[in-house]
Amino acid sequence: MSRDHADPARAGGLHHVELYASDLEASVAFWDWLLAELGYEQKNEWGGGRSWINGPTYLVLVRADDADQPFDRRAAGLNHLAFHGTSREQVDRLTDGVRDRADATVLYEDRHPYAGGYYALYCEDPEGIKVEVVAPDEPADV
Repeated sequence: MSRDHADPARAGGLHHVELYASDLEASVAFWDWLLAELGYEQKNEWGGGRSWINGPTYLVLVRADDADQPFDRRAAGLNHLAFHGTSREQVDRLTDGVRDRADATVLYEDRHPYAGGYYALYCEDPEGIKVEVVAPDEPADV
């Protein structure tokens, strides 16, 4: 079965997300790095965008027609994307990676890594889209 078509066995699961970017090059640089760290592979690339895939789910980044319209996650619409992380160590590595980048910002530094009440990275991409990477619960001490 093609990974571009629905799989009834995964009904209700996320198929894909498409994001528009005013600065495609800056956004591709960030998302290419982050998604590779999360186990995604490049799916397609064309003059106006790129996509990455991980299992049955893919993310598409497209150049916005109206690049002058800034993204506002506090307005109606998308607030953030949250990804499963593999471990707290991965969340820490990603956090360090975001801090080293000029195109992204760690959010809630004063409450990091428990800003949402659990261990996670919260950051903004070059467009101001909030991204979250959630660590699994650590095993309880025995």
